Amino acid sequence: MSSTATTRPNGLALFILPSALLFTLFFFLPIGLMALMSVLTGNPVVMPKVAFTTRHYARMIGDPFYLEVIWTTIRIGLVTTLVALVIGYPLAHWMARIRSRTGHALLLMAVLAPMLTGIVVRTFAWMTLLSDKGVVNQTLISLGLISQPLKLMYTETGIVVGLVHIYVPFMVLTLTGVIGRIDERLEQAAENLGASPLRAFIEVTLPLSLPGILAGSLLVFALAISAYVTPILLGGFQIMTLPILIYQQISANFNVGFAAALGIVLLMISLLLVIAYNRALGLVSGQRELQ
Repeated sequence: MSSTATTRPNGLALFILPSALLFTLFFFLPIGLMALMSVLTGNPVVMPKVAFTTRHYARMIGDPFYLEVIWTTIRIGLVTTLVALVIGYPLAHWMARIRSRTGHALLLMAVLAPMLTGIVVRTFAWMTLLSDKGVVNQTLISLGLISQPLKLMYTETGIVVGLVHIYVPFMVLTLTGVIGRIDERLEQAAENLGASPLRAFIEVTLPLSLPGILAGSLLVFALAISAYVTPILLGGFQIMTLPILIYQQISANFNVGFAAALGIVLLMISLLLVIAYNRALGLVSGQRELQ
């Protein structure tokens, strides 16, 4: 009996060991080294004497430019998440409630098809659409709706459009699984008790789909604030975000310590969002249990 009890944990440990090594080598170790570099005066590999310092974080806090870059990154992430949710929720609800297998397969293919094309290709496609001589502006001018091209490129609007197109599928797929598990009979019961379809949706389906909304929003926001290719192509260096600033510090200035500090700030924003998500999900679950 005792030998069996001691054998099972060892077998489980051997089963978990590869994934633990993978996470240690490719996640915890790089993040730990980045955190260490952010509080050192230099690179200990090439500099014989280094000391601990907080000057990189002090520089970030003391300069309004870097605070504005952080806020711009967060703002783009929030707007992208909100627009992706507004677009993705109706599509996810339709996919979850459609009865035709063929229709569901076609909708799923339509959602997944853009993901089969690289981000760079999709971003360049948006550049041809949003530029001053692009399809959007030339169409509006030819229809007489505008006399001068709209400023769509190198603005936050252009960046948000590109990011929404890229990350809406993540929102849709996350929401579809959650909405699909909601029993349709609950909506039917609410309608039988006199509720309109809209009221049944607001008071039954929407609250029950909150975990999916939170999870999808968390995923899209984290991806949006860490995006590099789309912001730099659609926004250039006129719209500065944290990933672009990190790239500049590495490639142009080779300021590894400050770039590491910026990376830690970006990571902390994502971690704070995860903590807020877990708290919100706990509150939603607690309210549901009380009901």
